[in-house]
Amino acid sequence: MDILFRNSRRKLSQGLLFWREAGSGTPIIFLHGAWNDSSQWVLVMKSLSEKFHCLAPDLLGFGESENPKIHYSIDIQVESIAEFLQAVKLEKVYLVGYSIGGWIAASYALKYPEQIAGLVLLSPEGVGIDGQEKNWQKMRTLLNRPPLLLKILKLLHPVIKKLGWQNKIEKDWSWRQKLLQYPTACQLLFQRRQSEIEAELLNSRLHLMEVPVLILQGGQALLDDVVRSQTYTQLIPKVDFKIIAHAGNDLSESCTGVVVEDIINFVDSNYL
Repeated sequence: MDILFRNSRRKLSQGLLFWREAGSGTPIIFLHGAWNDSSQWVLVMKSLSEKFHCLAPDLLGFGESENPKIHYSIDIQVESIAEFLQAVKLEKVYLVGYSIGGWIAASYALKYPEQIAGLVLLSPEGVGIDGQEKNWQKMRTLLNRPPLLLKILKLLHPVIKKLGWQNKIEKDWSWRQKLLQYPTACQLLFQRRQSEIEAELLNSRLHLMEVPVLILQGGQALLDDVVRSQTYTQLIPKVDFKIIAHAGNDLSESCTGVVVEDIINFVDSNYL
């Protein structure tokens, strides 16, 4: 069955917001990850739109949404989603969030619990774990490397290959190129003041969560991702946690069928 997607834009107080929309019925809002945009959810939405009203915005500063010259925060993203829901006249919804979208979704549910029927979080960011500061610093260093360094490393390629550093250097530069494509994600995750980031982490607030939560985590993902999902599970009062053993980080694309089935079961068991 061919699904007709509707692409829309709406001017909000902080900037123009773009979203994809399909289906009708119970509304589900999909929030994408740090290194992606709303296209991340197309496969999931194709399956779910036969039963649900699916909407997936590009977060402010991502994809086709406007990238205003503002100091980004998780709360600004929460408020832009609140404005978006008001603009499309949706009073109560299910939120599905991946990575940084999971952090925003959980923050939203804590701030506006009366608007949320339930949360599905896939590998969510937004809680502090051991070693996180070290990883933030590594990402900052990688992002700040001068382009001239790459030219020098290319000239030294025979030496680097002999020393066995080639794979690590290529991996680091590949990551740097990806980081440069998503400046808003970089700012939200590790380029703000550390005290500001820590103030928006949810460790001390998740016990206040009033809505039901399902957490999905790929078993083959990075250890830090698994630990974050486990931390959410330990701190939220009403939560189900499911490990998809064979999956990595890209659950919405590599395990679409499993994710779709889990969302349907979750919504059916926590119906509006």
